[in-house]
Amino acid sequence: LGILGLRLQLEGAPIAPGAMLVANHISWLDIFVINAASPSAFVSKAEVRDWPLIGWLAARNDTIFLRRGSRGHARIINAEIAALLDAGRNVAIFPEGTTTDGSHVLHFHAALPQPAVACGHAVQPLALSYRNPDGSYSRAPAYDGELSLGQCTANIIAARELVARVTVSAPIETGEGVDRRSLAQQARATIMRDIGA
Repeated sequence: LGILGLRLQLEGAPIAPGAMLVANHISWLDIFVINAASPSAFVSKAEVRDWPLIGWLAARNDTIFLRRGSRGHARIINAEIAALLDAGRNVAIFPEGTTTDGSHVLHFHAALPQPAVACGHAVQPLALSYRNPDGSYSRAPAYDGELSLGQCTANIIAARELVARVTVSAPIETGEGVDRRSLAQQARATIMRDIGA
């Protein structure tokens, strides 16, 4: 973040150990922002492993690469996530499944928080936004639409003194009677509130 001229602004509740961190997804930078706030393992689509530099960095950071559409693989991934949470590690997910420009939050896929529900670990919403030094919203880090990785990186470098804001909400406890759909909806509503969507 320092190399790219980003300053981290962390506000809200403390990040709980052994929680599944649920965040909105704007940029490839989100991984570095969350790691700066609290070192975490990430769940990512398998294609990221093949991205130049970012894929290499992700693989070195306990990233769990998910092959979409494979139920058998999903069971293996869920077990890996549960083991990390049981060991007190944070695991971060982006339940939108894709990136936006940061001005809104897409539907959350409810299957992603399932490992936290299954093993009884809390889910903690993190609302991510990128701001200019005056507090106004910045689209520079957004990696959405037809934008290439190179164009996105150039936009980040061209923007001076960006602030990566992470608003942390209180953990949402999982337990008996908590289902993943309502959990995903609650986390999404919290993040929408915190980014002002």
